[in-house]
Amino acid sequence: MSATAPYAGPSPIRRPVAAAALLAALVSLVFGLLLAGAGPASAHAALTGSDPQDGAVVDTAPKEVTLSFSEAIAVGDDSIRVLDPSGKRADTEAEPRDLSEGSTVRYGVALHSGLPDGTYTVAWQAISADSHPISGAFTFSIGAPSETTVALSSQEAGGGPVGVVYDIARYAAYGGFVLLVGGSAFVLICWRGGASALPMQRLVVRGWLTLTAATLVMLLLRNPYTGSGKFADAFDLAGLQSVLDTKPGAALVSRLLLLGAAALFIAVLFGTYARREDEQERKDLTFGLAVGGGVVAAGIAATWAMSEHSSTGIQTSIAMPVDVAHLLAVAAWLGGLAALLVALYRTPDIGSASVRRFSAVAFGSVVVLAATGIYQSWRQVGSWSALTGTRYGQLLIIKVALIAVLLAVAWFSRRWTGRLTDASVASAGAGDASAGAEEENAAAGDASAGAEEENAAAGPEDASPAAPDEASDDVAPERAAQLARQRAVLTATKKKRIRDADPERSGLRRSVLAEAAVAVVLLAVTTMLTSTEPGRTEEEAAGGATAATAPASDGPVNLSMPFDTGGQNGKGTVRIDIDPGRTGSNDLHVWIDGSDGEPMDVPELKLALTLESKDIGPLPVVPDRLAEGHWTASGVQIPMAGDWKVDVTVRTSDIDQVTIDKNAKIG
Repeated sequence: MSATAPYAGPSPIRRPVAAAALLAALVSLVFGLLLAGAGPASAHAALTGSDPQDGAVVDTAPKEVTLSFSEAIAVGDDSIRVLDPSGKRADTEAEPRDLSEGSTVRYGVALHSGLPDGTYTVAWQAISADSHPISGAFTFSIGAPSETTVALSSQEAGGGPVGVVYDIARYAAYGGFVLLVGGSAFVLICWRGGASALPMQRLVVRGWLTLTAATLVMLLLRNPYTGSGKFADAFDLAGLQSVLDTKPGAALVSRLLLLGAAALFIAVLFGTYARREDEQERKDLTFGLAVGGGVVAAGIAATWAMSEHSSTGIQTSIAMPVDVAHLLAVAAWLGGLAALLVALYRTPDIGSASVRRFSAVAFGSVVVLAATGIYQSWRQVGSWSALTGTRYGQLLIIKVALIAVLLAVAWFSRRWTGRLTDASVASAGAGDASAGAEEENAAAGDASAGAEEENAAAGPEDASPAAPDEASDDVAPERAAQLARQRAVLTATKKKRIRDADPERSGLRRSVLAEAAVAVVLLAVTTMLTSTEPGRTEEEAAGGATAATAPASDGPVNLSMPFDTGGQNGKGTVRIDIDPGRTGSNDLHVWIDGSDGEPMDVPELKLALTLESKDIGPLPVVPDRLAEGHWTASGVQIPMAGDWKVDVTVRTSDIDQVTIDKNAKIG
């Protein structure tokens, strides 16, 4: 919940306008700074080039295949595989060689000698420096393109059921961190009495349990998540050992160790601190817990910063501390919001001063979020085109919109906070005192009734002066326990009734609940951003050597080209269909119509395909005559997408022929 100063009186027009102006200025500043230029930044490695290039046709078999990436990657034995047209390994199956020089990241694999002509498939999979798995594939041909039986899995690296569970654990880890840190900060800074409240204790402990369980799941699934994609490999000891040797694995282990320190912090906060009555001792303990808890919280936040987007690219020495501050601000705001919601719904004792203190904490958190968010957005996006044309940029727009909604709802919460008083709490206290007196009287009456019943049950010979006292002593322990339980239930009921009747608290509870609902969605979008390729990197990859040069077609490509060979009956039209009009194998049909629109036979027809932007071709196509004026060729291999030039040579007599051409976009 965001706030500035406490509510100081009605101002129905000025305050909404001022808040809207501040919000508009903040959003404009965020998107305006996205236009600032910067040097290349990488997060999520991207394939920037290869030798041979994608779709290339080489005359002789190369000795090795090399791949270049935009940033450092981690590779294994099968990170780069080269498959021949039949699907067999054409490489030596050795670990890729590191051929990097300076800022150029390049890896290569050696090929077997004497490879036959045909189309070869290169499939690669690695782990980028920001911990996310990446993969891809492309083809090249030796001699001439050919049919290939290679069928690669359509599942992306990090996808499938394992990827789904891993992403759920990632979200749960962020949620647990927010509850753990934000709930603890709320108790220490805003409402120290909450250390004795059972609902607050449960909130923080559940945050710790969620973060711990999610971290363990991510550590176990890290190997199949970046490799095979099979749940069974989660318990592969060799795979687990390899994970521990990586930066993400070390970050997860460090997080578990810090969670052990967090468990000690929780024990002191809800144990020794909650029972401390001396004000000076409690103040000293508050300082110690704040320092120790702050160090642990920053350390846990750093386990994300050291292994994800902020750990790679430009200005990492600035980006990592900024990321830690961003995560802590998120936890203080959203986690404190969850704690306030629990306090308002589950505990009737929280006062207006505590709510106002959280309002100030939330405002400070929003300021930190704005500053760190602007920097992160500039670093990961950097341009309008990346903001609107990439998935990362679109998610960022959604996140900013959700923050705007959250701030708008928080404005209403701030108004309820300004109206909040402690009158209801005082009323509840008076009601509790009155209820206690009534219960004491009832207890005395019950004790007397109990004594009379005992005397009535006793015989005349037992009716001595001591009998009532003895009977009273026997009944007192049970009646005391029963009365204590009744008193607790009655007190809680009265407090809840008074609390629910307070319109200010009811309004605040509703607005805080709305904030929490938006915050859950905001946290989900933030989690998606951490696993999405940043817009700047996606644009760099799209503009690299491996990018397609033309958009994908929606179906078969249809061309119509008039021709005139200059001789008798030399005019006509060539119609060509390329089906499905995509990379790989295609069926090609050619029809020739004379000037009268009737099918026209010609002595010779030749075709060739050329991708001039990649220096591929001309690739000859020799169609077979199927019927009068109709030729066809099946299995025509188009190795890569692009704007292909189709050359058609038509000969109508021994001396009359012409070559015509037209471009076709192949997806």
